[in-house]
Amino acid sequence: MLREFLWGALTMAALVAGLHFARFFSRTRERLFLALAATFWILALNWTLLAVLDPDDESRHYVMLVRLLAFVVLIAGIVDKNRRR
Repeated sequence: MLREFLWGALTMAALVAGLHFARFFSRTRERLFLALAATFWILALNWTLLAVLDPDDESRHYVMLVRLLAFVVLIAGIVDKNRRR
C-alpha cells in the first residue's frame, strides 16, 4: 500500500516537472527543455506502470525498459544541445 502511494506521488511530481520544462520550452524553443519534459513524462509512465501492474520480480525488468527509454531521451537531448554549438 505504501509503495503504491509513493509511486503515485512520484508520478505526480514527474508530471509537474515535465510541465515546468514544457513551459520553458514554449518560452525559449530550446530543445533540451523538450527532452527534459519528455524524460519526466516517461518516468511518470514508468511509475504509473509500477503502481498499476505491480509486477513480480520475474517481469519487473520489462517495466524498467520504460525507464531506460527515459534516460536515452535525456542523453539524446544533451548530445543534441552540445552538437549544435
